[in-house]
Amino acid sequence: MKLLSSKLILLSLVMYSPLSSAMLKALNTAATGMAAQESNVNTISNNIANINTVGFKKRRTEMESLLYETVNDPGARSSNNTVYSVGMQVGSGVKVSAIRKEFTDGSPNLTNNPFDLMVKGDGFFGVILPNQQVVYTRDGSFNVDKTGTLVTKQGYKVMPGLVFPPGTMSVNITEEGLVEAFLKNQIEPAQVGTIPVYTFVNPVGLSSAGQNFYKVTRSSGPASENVAGQNKTGVVLQGALETSNVSIMTEMTDLIKAQRAYEMNSKVMGVADQMLQAVNNLR
Repeated sequence: MKLLSSKLILLSLVMYSPLSSAMLKALNTAATGMAAQESNVNTISNNIANINTVGFKKRRTEMESLLYETVNDPGARSSNNTVYSVGMQVGSGVKVSAIRKEFTDGSPNLTNNPFDLMVKGDGFFGVILPNQQVVYTRDGSFNVDKTGTLVTKQGYKVMPGLVFPPGTMSVNITEEGLVEAFLKNQIEPAQVGTIPVYTFVNPVGLSSAGQNFYKVTRSSGPASENVAGQNKTGVVLQGALETSNVSIMTEMTDLIKAQRAYEMNSKVMGVADQMLQAVNNLR
């Protein structure tokens, strides 16, 4: 009976010891690190997958630390006459706080197609969806439909809804977005309209909607319509498309770093598990 009682006391000390608690904390902390790196790899994977997508803007995973357990506050009393100069706080891991879009310019890809447009600088093209909702894009690979209307690849109208007259032989679009159509048997070009450039106070707050489109959110603020090249907006380049701003070298480097971080967190979980097993064998 006395031997059994001693074993129970030892087991209770082990189960509720600071070492056991620390090992459980290490398992949870490492698990948060693995989950964060998984999201990081997903973001890198999406960047690499869209390396040839016109007007695509790379994403960057941002992380922040979780809450800390404060054992001793810096400045708290350590005795009657002294205070802790450093303090003691134990972290509980990490989480993904944001996946930020980077709206740096991509390089121009010359196509010589008169309906391929690019915004060089800040700004977006406006697109009208079939439900009359307006979305925004950096993808300027436009064309005309059977009615002569300037449309996207999906057939959606480009703001403000330009229609080229019948008999248009060639098209000229200036850096300010002025659209001119040269008609058959006519020397002077006909002015079709102007393609505006839209800007936002906080473009990173736009919501990605697929198909290279962005939607307005409360964070982005409303769209501001501008003449291209004015109010610090970008200019319109005809016969060129904006390539993705993804750098394959940067993405590969980030991928290796994420992989190593994931492996190290996995290693921490393995070590913590082995230490817990050693503690549990103390019977």
